Formats: sequence, structure tokens, C-alpha cells
Amino acid sequence: MKNILFTHSYFLQFDPKQWRTGQPYPPLGTLYAAALMRENGYKASLFDTMFISDPEEVKTAITKNKPDFFVIYDDGFNYLTKMCLTNMREAAFRMCKIAKAEGCTVIVSSSDSTDRYSAYLNEGADFVIIGEAEHTLLELTNHIEGAGTNYSDIKGLAYIKNGEIVKTPGRPVLKDLDSLPLPAWDLVDMEQYRQMWMAHAGYFSLNMSTTRGCPFKCNWCAKPIYGNRYNSRSPENVIAEIKLLKENYHMDHIWFCDDIFGLKPGFVVELAQLLQKEKLQIRFKIQSRADLLVNEETVKALAVSGCENVWIGAESGSQKILDAMDKGITVGQIREATRLMKEHGIKPSFFIQFGYPGELKDDIELTINMINELLPFEIGISVSYPLPGTSFYEKVKADLKKKTNWTDSDEMALMFCNTFPPSYYKQLHRYVHQNYHKHLAKNSLDKLISDPMHANFKSLKKALSVCYHAPATFIEKLKLRQLEEA
Repeated sequence: MKNILFTHSYFLQFDPKQWRTGQPYPPLGTLYAAALMRENGYKASLFDTMFISDPEEVKTAITKNKPDFFVIYDDGFNYLTKMCLTNMREAAFRMCKIAKAEGCTVIVSSSDSTDRYSAYLNEGADFVIIGEAEHTLLELTNHIEGAGTNYSDIKGLAYIKNGEIVKTPGRPVLKDLDSLPLPAWDLVDMEQYRQMWMAHAGYFSLNMSTTRGCPFKCNWCAKPIYGNRYNSRSPENVIAEIKLLKENYHMDHIWFCDDIFGLKPGFVVELAQLLQKEKLQIRFKIQSRADLLVNEETVKALAVSGCENVWIGAESGSQKILDAMDKGITVGQIREATRLMKEHGIKPSFFIQFGYPGELKDDIELTINMINELLPFEIGISVSYPLPGTSFYEKVKADLKKKTNWTDSDEMALMFCNTFPPSYYKQLHRYVHQNYHKHLAKNSLDKLISDPMHANFKSLKKALSVCYHAPATFIEKLKLRQLEEA
């Protein structure tokens, strides 16, 4: 039996903002690959870097497990890994070199290595798998185990032959997702995750995926692993995994980490019916689109199923910018989706993006006004971030010098020339967050005044926080104005 040591390159401690937040998810993509390899006769173990502080620690895992294959297999479902952060890239390079020195065959699969396969091959990887990787990994390891040396017929692969880099044709994406075994959850030290979640959030959440890919054409969104296709698991298959997670790990909450949850017609309604039939009660959050959530039947089904929070890519309050992004949504749909979700007890949350080419001060004001008016449950603010494989990247790549990726997820560096300098967008981030919290506090204060009988300590504290957020917002606005005028 051949022995595989799986790992991934996301080191939570190398991402200070996420370490402080303290809400880590196991590397789901890695667990899918490990499950498939075990099903096909391989011994699989996991060196989970989530709580590790030094890539050198991988030496101990290699010594203990004595793997034939060392596989860095990143979680392609998690947006943090899709950001291709340089802290994680350097850690991956170090682990490649260590495993190679220990005599392992080194294989890498990640968003970053798909885009930069030559760099990974030059840093010690024997093979880089391009795109969706489970079946390429199985075919490759079987070929090596059978003493094969010609890899040209294995689709979705990059390697070095005679000093030259060879890239084989791409592998079609997997359509029948139910054919995959459920992820190898037993490889994870679940208690570490549980303890951090309980300490920071007061509940324990785990991640699941019901689909792969996204058919929409937002021109800044990179999809190096699962592509523009959209394939879905059956509701029955999803229910089986929910049961496994509830029975074995007693999670309190699920993050369905699909790029777009429930796009397949009828999926959300059927899932709601099956949950009811199986008497399964779950709480979950998802990512979706405003245009999918203007259908009240869909929103009702999500609410009945246990959906508590929906993140949508609102991005901008300016229709001009939404159109430039090829978002395919309208500001009106954002408003209507937000109204429907609130009406049915679901918390709408917005991804907001500043700094897209052509965005002017008026567009920024429209976005701020939209946030103030709709008051989402949470906001996640970023600046436009060019990744290879996107038309947006092609548009701005002439401006990209040595720096093409952020170091960690909170760097917020604008890496191309725009209306305002990078310092402006960093201050804009601070101002918009402060302004948002001021409006939340004012809204709580208005409710307190109009209905004092239903006040509690939490609502009172939130209302009184206006005393802090109002002057803080004023100060951040002054700083922003100074940068505008500079």
C-alpha cells in the first residue's frame, strides 16, 4: 500500500486578521482528495497546517508517516486560498523543498500553483496538478506506482522533462459529484477547531460544499480550480454528509462554501423538504447572488431550511461599476433581495469592492449610501484584486510591477494605478466600516426610543455605541478628505 501525506498551505497564524477572528475551517478540498485516494487503496494521513506556526514542523510528520507521496493540496472551496497570498506561497515552497530532501515524490494542487506552476516546479515540486485535481492525482500516483515514466497522456498536469516544463491538456471537470466519497473528516483533529470556534464565536461551525464552479462571468473573479461550469451534488447526498457531521462531530452550524449556493432549479426547495422529512435541524450561512434572491419562494425555502446569513457580492452601489464588472445584477435587485431576506428572518451580508477601474468619487458615494440605507448584517470590504486568468487582470497587468499578490488577507493594497492613490483606499476602508457601525448604532437607538419596552442589555449597548462611532466616523472622514485633496 502506497502512503500519502496530505497537507495544505494555509497557515492561519500567517494571516493575522483571520487568526484574531478565530473561525477556521478544515481544508475541505484536501479531505475530498484524501477520501478518494483511500477508497482506491492508498494510506492517507494529514499534516494540517491550520494551527502550525512553522513549515519546518512538516519534517516531524514526514518522519512519522514515511510517505511515498507528499501532496500539498489546497482547499479550493475557501476564498482565502483563492487569494494566493504570498505568506502561504512561501510556506508551500519551503514544504516542497523539505519533502523533496526527505525523498518524497512532491505533488502540488492549488489555485496559486495552477496559475504559477513553473514557480512551484522550480521550488521542488515534481508535479503540479492544473485545475480540479482528485482524479488527476489518482491517475498520476497509479502511473508512478506502476513504474510509468511518460506522463504526457495524463490530463491536467505540469512537470519538468529534460529541463523543459511540460503542460498537458486540461482535464474536464467532474460532473457527477455524488461519485466522490464523502470527505475524510476523520483525518482532522476536530477538537482544535471546536475550541477556537467556541472561544471566539461561542458555537462550532463546519464547512460543506454542495456544488463546484460558477457559470457567471464577473470579470475580476478567478476560477482556476472548478471553472465556469456548475455541477451539483444531489440533495440526498448532501443530507448524508449533514447526518455524518451532526452524529460524529456535533457541529452547531454549517458554512456552505459554494461560490453560488442553490443555483440548480429546485435544489433549495428539495433540500428544505428532505431536512424536514429527516427531522434535521441545522443553522447555516451561504454565498449567493442578488438576482437569485428576488424570488420569494427561494428565500422562504432557505429560511425554512435554517439559513441564517447570506453573503452576496453587492460590490458597488453604482450601476455603472456593476456593469463594468460584468456582474449581471442591478442595484434594484440588491435592494429587493435585502428586503426579502430581512422579511423572512435571514441576515443579508454584503461583499463590497472599491477601486475598480473607472470608479469615481460619485460611485464611491453611491456605494456608501447603499450600505447606509440597506444596513446589511455584516460587510466585507476589499479593494479590487487582480488575479491571473481574468480579463480584469489583463486590463491592469501593465501597472503590476514586482507586487502581484497580497501578503495576507488584510493587506488591502491597491496594486495598480487608479483614481486615488493606495493610501486613500486604505483610509476609505476604515471610514466606511466606522460609518457603517455608526448607522447600525443610530438604527438601534431609533428602535430603542420608539419601543423602549423591548430593550435589553445588548440592544441598549448597541444604541449607546453611537456615542463612540459618531465622533470616530467624523475623524475618519476628515482623514479621508485630506487624502482626497492631496
